[in-house]
Amino acid sequence: MTLSPASAATTGCSVTYKVTGSWQGGFQGDIAITNLGDAVSTWSLGFDFPTTTQKVTQGWGGKFSQSGAHVTVGNETWNGSLGTNATTSAGFIGSFSGSNPVPTAFTLNGVACTGGTTTPPTTPPTTPPTTPPTTPPVTGAAPALKVSGNKLVNKSTGATVKLYGINRSGGEFACIQGNGFWDGPMDQASITAMRTWKVRVVRVPLNEECWLGTADVPAQYGGTAYQNQVKTYVNLLVQNGITPIVEMHWSYGLYTGNSSGCSDVKATCQKPMPDAQYAPSFWTGVANAFKGNDAVILDLFNEPYPERATGDETSGWKCWRDGGTCNGIGYQVAGFQNLVNTVRATGATNVIMIGGLAYSNNMSQWLAYKPTDSLNNLSAFAHIYNFNTCANTSCWDSQIGTTAQTVPVTLTEIGENDCAHGFVDSLMNWADAHNIGYLGWTWNTWDCSSGPSLISNYDGTATAYGQGLKARLATVSN
Repeated sequence: MTLSPASAATTGCSVTYKVTGSWQGGFQGDIAITNLGDAVSTWSLGFDFPTTTQKVTQGWGGKFSQSGAHVTVGNETWNGSLGTNATTSAGFIGSFSGSNPVPTAFTLNGVACTGGTTTPPTTPPTTPPTTPPTTPPVTGAAPALKVSGNKLVNKSTGATVKLYGINRSGGEFACIQGNGFWDGPMDQASITAMRTWKVRVVRVPLNEECWLGTADVPAQYGGTAYQNQVKTYVNLLVQNGITPIVEMHWSYGLYTGNSSGCSDVKATCQKPMPDAQYAPSFWTGVANAFKGNDAVILDLFNEPYPERATGDETSGWKCWRDGGTCNGIGYQVAGFQNLVNTVRATGATNVIMIGGLAYSNNMSQWLAYKPTDSLNNLSAFAHIYNFNTCANTSCWDSQIGTTAQTVPVTLTEIGENDCAHGFVDSLMNWADAHNIGYLGWTWNTWDCSSGPSLISNYDGTATAYGQGLKARLATVSN
């Protein structure tokens, strides 16, 4: 019997190390790891901090340990397998004194990460290795965006960007209810699971009073603590190549009229319009938090329905744009023209999104009442469910399709309440034919007949309803 020489494994890797946040004596880091060689079932990353004062204090996406200046990061159980050109990431909170220089040399399973590959020679030697360096897949942060005509485009390349993804509910209700900041995990593992669906956009609903830290919110879940949670999550999405849509969902103001969601003045349900008391302060704060990062989209208000209070569409659209005293609404309204001006007054250049009437389901006069924007950087959105009035192709053609000829339009909430996906399949067919993106409601583990919910587990296990969006994203997203 003749024994064959052992197979030679191709090895190689590339690493991107970024400091994503810094404060006095502390910082946050992100490490993106790409395996350029043969597939591995486990991995261990090694690097040395340039100074002995730099320490890892908390990590995620990997098991961190440190001896002196040397740091080792081992895989978690869920991300140990890395195929050729596969990428994973790990993040951490660190401390330092003096300077905080960036590490420059990394190893993966003991092999130096140079951005190329090496194939050891067989025994006996044959010809010299000829395996060329492998080009890693396209990775990196989400792109800065702007409006160009009726399209969203990448500010750097000019390429058209269509928004495909999901909503991540929780930030609008948990804090005001005293149950924390979020509903379920908002960490790297949960984002990694989203990317297995090819999610490229995550809409993040927020609570007006929690951001501002009013007396109605438990102190530990409001103000700076809440803001820091939001900033951390939004920045983590961007680092993972996912576009965040930050939106005001629940807001302050007493409304008990037609279609009232609650009789509570607090931000505990959907109100017909933003309030003039708190909404401008909310958007001043959010715009200041994210200005300079045009990868973040600002969605001014979840689902306006002023026409239910004012009595007709014409007065509803006027209230929508101009605010002030609106018939049937017992608080002063912040119209969308005012809120656009508020955002721009901070110097923020982010894309701004605005929905229509009837819980963002009616876009019939969106163009006629469109607010002015000094940067001409406004985009429209619609919400479409099987139980809405505008839930058929003729309405989509006349309202959404017509609007999309002039400004970018995205269906930022789509769904159905029957734990199936027949309706959203037909809606996505229509949207694909009109080059319109869409986001499923919602990436939460609720009962899909009452949610509706896309997943039954935060590892990305789809519900029967969620399977429709998952299958479609596999074909249209990247």
